[in-house]
Order: sequence, then C-alpha cells, then structure tokens
Amino acid sequence: MPPTNVAWRWCSRVCAISAIDRPPLSFATLGLSAALQRAVHGMGLDCPTPIQQAAIPAALDGRDVWATAPTGSGKTLAFALPLLQQHLLQPRQTNFRRPIRTLVLVPTRELAVQVGEILTQLAYPAGLKVSVVYGGVSINPQMMGLRGGADCVVATPGRLLDLLDHKALSLAHVQHLVLDEADRLLDLGFADELQRVLAGLPAQRQTLLFSATFAPELEALAADLLRAPERITVDAVQDHPPDISQRAIAVDDKKRTALLRHLLAENGWQQVLVFVATRYACEHVAGKLYKAGVYATPFHGEMSQGARQEVLREFKAGRWDVVVTTDLASRGIDIARLPVVVNYDLPRSATDYTHRIGRTGRAGAHGEAVSFVTAQTLAHWQLIQKRESLQLDLEQIPGFEPTDAPPAPQGHGGVKGKRPSKKDKLRAAAATQSKPAD
Repeated sequence: MPPTNVAWRWCSRVCAISAIDRPPLSFATLGLSAALQRAVHGMGLDCPTPIQQAAIPAALDGRDVWATAPTGSGKTLAFALPLLQQHLLQPRQTNFRRPIRTLVLVPTRELAVQVGEILTQLAYPAGLKVSVVYGGVSINPQMMGLRGGADCVVATPGRLLDLLDHKALSLAHVQHLVLDEADRLLDLGFADELQRVLAGLPAQRQTLLFSATFAPELEALAADLLRAPERITVDAVQDHPPDISQRAIAVDDKKRTALLRHLLAENGWQQVLVFVATRYACEHVAGKLYKAGVYATPFHGEMSQGARQEVLREFKAGRWDVVVTTDLASRGIDIARLPVVVNYDLPRSATDYTHRIGRTGRAGAHGEAVSFVTAQTLAHWQLIQKRESLQLDLEQIPGFEPTDAPPAPQGHGGVKGKRPSKKDKLRAAAATQSKPAD
C-alpha cells in the first residue's frame, strides 16, 4: 500500500499522519469479525484503503465520524463494515419483526442501489437483512419487503418519507445514521426532507457523514448533526494522485458535437461518459450521436428507474459506447475502469468538476477527463481552474479552431462603485418624484 496522507480531528484536538511509510495493514488488524473478514476477502479485497484504516476503528468505538475522502477511495466499506459488526455484536432481541437499527441516506437512486448491493453482499452471510428503497418505482413492493422489518435500510429521503407516511416502517430504534454524499444531502435541495427524517430519529444515536467534498457553507450544518466527531480527511498523496489526464479544448459552441465525434473516432474510445447541463441536452446530443452511427444513449432523471438501471447495466457490459448524462451520474456511479469522461457542458461549480472527473481513474486505473471550453464559458473555466489549482493549456484541434469572440461585458461589468446599487436606484426614483411639476 502506498504511503498515505491522513489527518483527523476530534473535539478540539488535532492529530496528523502524513506521508509515512508503514507496512500494509489487513482487515483483521482493524478488529473486524472473522465473518466480515471472509466476506471482504470474497470481494477480492486484502488491504484496507486509507479512509477505511482511519474510519473503521473510530466507528467501531461508537464515535461520530465526519469523513472526507476522494471518489473511489472505499468510503462505502468504511462505514458498512463497522456498522454491520455492531449488529453482530448486539443481536436483536426478537426473532419476529426486525427493528431498523441502521439507516443510510443517499441523494440518488443509483447510489442507493450501489450501496445496497455492497451492504447486502456483506450482510447476507451473517444473517442480516438489508432493504433498499428509492423513488421512481412502485412503492408497494418496497412496503411488502419491509413487512418483516430490516436490520439496515438504504434510502433516498423522498421515498423514505413516503414509507413513513404509509406507516411501512419506524425509525424509533435507529442507532446508526449514515449520510453518504453528505454534502448533497445537506444542501438546499434536500434540506427540508432531511430535517423531517431527522425529526423522527432518536436523539441518542451514532452519526457518520461521508463525502468526497464539503463546501465551507455546509460546515456549520454538518457540525450541528454530530457530537464530538472524529474528523477524518484523506487526501490523494502527491506521489500517488489519481491517474487522470486532464485536458481542456477550445471550441465553438455549435461545433462541440462534431468535435466529440472526431475525438471518439480518432482515439477509438469505446466507453465514454459525457456530461451536459440539462435533460434536454442529454436527449439532443445522444440523438445526434446515434444518428451519426455512434452507439449513444441518454441518462437523466426523467427516465424511469427501470430504464436508468438498464442503461447502466448495458453501459457496463459494453452495449453502449457513449452515455450522455446530467450531474445525476456525477456521484455514486461506479463503472469499473471507465476510461474517459467528457465535460460537453462545464459543471456549475469546482466541486461538481471534482465529482464528474472522479468517475474515471478509479481504483488505480488510468483515466482521461476532457472539458470543452467555449467563448461563452471561458471565464467560468478560468474560475474552475483557480479553485481546483489547475493550469491546463487550452488546446485547439485542427479543423475545430474556435472563431467565436467572448461576449462583451454588460454595463460596467459589475465593478463596485460604477454600477448603481438598488438603494441608489430607489433614491433616484424618490428624488424624481419629489421634483415640482413644470
């Protein structure tokens, strides 16, 4: 195992381990049961990753955990293993209905399925039941599946609330709460749903937050959920960063699809995830590629859950060369050895950029991330580079050299002191009204 750069904090004390050589650890050294060790070995894993080394002992001790680690670093096992071990050490008191003791909240259906598969694979040999619930499909089979209870439930917030409204489950016995991709669950899009879920949970519980990124504005919200947490941050070591080659290509807006077709043919790419800004763009770009002879298909939130799962299965099996998607696929989609990610439209933020390109270069494999930069998005690309500490030269591909000029700044460009503020406008309007008529 390569050296790691791990820093953690709990209460007000700060400790750090940075870039030191140490012998490889095994899962046995982390205090896991023999059953879980066999299950992990059956998954083809021998040594824990840095996030697993840091988080598993803390979670086993019952402490709250606030963990930040890169995509593809093994965060799911970092919370799944210690929580399942606590289930094994504290058997349920009844052989009839299983009270839900672990709740894992995730922001997307795809991530729910992925986390559920891993938990089920680990829990089944130990006799533990995992239920996975999410929207976009009929609620009735999920209600039937919960009739006997479950030891662990993996859920999206909206569907969990639907099930609570139907009295299909109870959160009164939850001992462990996990927020996977916690930054997404804490932002405004999920804030109301999350608060409703939290209101139904016992106050005394263990809470674990896991994400690849945490925006500064979410720090206070996260801190409110935790009690003296062990803060764990695992960064990619400079000597062993994710093997992702990043490129930026200047191109006119209307030539992006043609450029994408050119790159597909020139590089022989067989499996490409293309990110666009809207659901309409998914259908539009995928349709144009398909008509041009490229096996491309859209993937977005307006598709049924069954259709989305089918697209992912076929993409992983090599049925599709290109999947055109929104940021729906920027998190929780694990495609083994995905070689290429293309930002057809730039992401809205540097955080989204990190998650998008994190779909490739996973588990030590090489990946490539290509971003199209138009005249209209040049300023935004420069901001992403600044926040990501990138210095990428803008390439020009022969035959696709850009000719569009950057848009002219509006007004005074928002320079402070040049553009009248709202108060200035109100004062001017009041002054005009107060003038005597001629």
